[in-house]
Amino acid sequence: MKKNFPVILLPLMLCSFILSYCGKSGGYSNGGSNNPPAGSIGMAGRSFSPGTQTVKAGSTVNWANNDNVAHTVTADDNSFDSGSIPAGGKYSHTFMTEGTFAYHCNFHGGMTGSITVTP
Repeated sequence: MKKNFPVILLPLMLCSFILSYCGKSGGYSNGGSNNPPAGSIGMAGRSFSPGTQTVKAGSTVNWANNDNVAHTVTADDNSFDSGSIPAGGKYSHTFMTEGTFAYHCNFHGGMTGSITVTP
């Protein structure tokens, strides 16, 4: 009796690959459908995700543009401004002082967020 080892092995390898790929969290690169790590914010669907976040003073917050259009991360008080972030681009800002910092996208009205910085 001839064994069809390669014929059986291929579907098993394919299933293993699919399960391992689908089991990964995807981080915040998918626009925030998963909870991103503290200090990470995604931009997709013309929104920031999460829209609010709390970090400790001295923390760096990282924004990733996962959308297909450019965005900005602009503080309402003008304390920081990313300029135009292209699709796939990133921006980081370190928050040294306590307080709540509201920000928005200059290109898309209603696209807002805030960072609360604690001691």
